[in-house]
Amino acid sequence: MEFYLGSNAPHWLDRCPYPLFVSRTRLARRKKLPKAIIPWCLDSGAFTEIATHGKWTISEAEYASFINRYSDEIGNLVWAAPQDWMCEPDMLDKTGLTIKEHQYRTIESYLKLRDLTETPVIPVLQGWDLENYLDHIEQYSQAGVDLKSMDTVGLGSVCRRQDTRYAESIVAYLSQLGLSLHAFGFKLTGLKTTGHLLKSADSMAWSYNARKNPPIEGHSHKSCGDCMEWALRWREKAMRAIARSHAAQLPMLV
Repeated sequence: MEFYLGSNAPHWLDRCPYPLFVSRTRLARRKKLPKAIIPWCLDSGAFTEIATHGKWTISEAEYASFINRYSDEIGNLVWAAPQDWMCEPDMLDKTGLTIKEHQYRTIESYLKLRDLTETPVIPVLQGWDLENYLDHIEQYSQAGVDLKSMDTVGLGSVCRRQDTRYAESIVAYLSQLGLSLHAFGFKLTGLKTTGHLLKSADSMAWSYNARKNPPIEGHSHKSCGDCMEWALRWREKAMRAIARSHAAQLPMLV
């Protein structure tokens, strides 16, 4: 299982010893780009776009140009997320659209982007209840995309759930269908239970954890929320949790 440490600091790409998950919104602010010394994946910035604007403000062609530039100039880019549409209730309130419309637009983005860049763009499943995710799998199939044959399939709208056990049960069920899942922003509690069922995952939870606690002794900043040392210490905990997940009791399938 590959774990990508989330980072708001693009310059970590040329100094962090472990794989990273970095957002387009952060990279887009930089004129000079770092050279990646480790594998990394590109977050499209979907949450920021939908939460702030209720829609995407850049086209697929514009996003594809970002992907191509980052692949060429930064290097070591494993894959990019599409311009997906999350299905949390508050995101639906932002757009005024239905889950099915969000799912349709997510598929449409994937189909367009895969023709605009040579860098792999992964399909993403969106939904809220298990039935929604299963419907989305069928929608991909109708669009000619066999998700079981894909190297990586993103799982969206799981990281902000209050009911963590329900999210874990969705992972357990979908993994039994033969999908190679990447869990976006999965919580440490979820990794402890279902980490072994995932192809990969990313998390920025370390930053929230750091902001809720005093800084590391000897650090002069008020918070370690952007501190690599804190992030790497937290990553060690995450990796131990993933290693132990094989022995965890799986949540009941929903």
